[in-house]
Amino acid sequence: MARCTAPVRGHSSADAAAACPACRYKSGRYSSYSSPYSSSNSSYNSYGSGGTRSSGSSKPKWSKSSSSVFYTVNQIQSLTPIRETVETKAEARPDLRDVFLCHAWDDRKGAAKELHDLLEAEGVKVWFSEKDLGLGVPMMRAIDKGLANSRIGLVLVTPAMITGLPREGVADKELSALLATNQLVPIVHNTTYEALRNVSPLLASRSGLDTSEDSMSVVAKKIAELVTV
Repeated sequence: MARCTAPVRGHSSADAAAACPACRYKSGRYSSYSSPYSSSNSSYNSYGSGGTRSSGSSKPKWSKSSSSVFYTVNQIQSLTPIRETVETKAEARPDLRDVFLCHAWDDRKGAAKELHDLLEAEGVKVWFSEKDLGLGVPMMRAIDKGLANSRIGLVLVTPAMITGLPREGVADKELSALLATNQLVPIVHNTTYEALRNVSPLLASRSGLDTSEDSMSVVAKKIAELVTV
């Protein structure tokens, strides 16, 4: 019996399903496929994140035609509501920062700083505790302000984050506030959604970006495109 070649999240395009030995003969199931692409970039024969061609990737409407970054179908579908939030907030409050970066304390000088630096290099305005928490400033009040004054939140999901969430520390409080809104993008790094689901099923239910699929620099470019209006 032929085995399905789909990844855990399913086939990323009709072409991918058609090429699968287990799914290609399921009549009519993949005969039509729609997603929020710009009409000029609707082809599935496009470049992957690293600049090489890959099946099942394209560009969302908010990505410039000159951009070298391409997205999977799943990424476009999950990021489209976030983009709508960005556009709404940008029109109502143009003074907001682009993103609030939620991360584990142990990642503040490692993965979180790397992501912060890459985002800033792309022109993204980031609220980051390592630079925005001044001496003598009440931590929770500063974080509360940072959340309120950012268009969206990024949650850097690492092994340290997964270990720390059950302890209900600062990152857990930030996450709780972000989960109450439609402005949250998980970025899974050096771990899996399956591991995250064991400690936070609600966060794991939110699709985002994954550094096992894209490098951290490509993730930063995608976030930059997402928040640029």
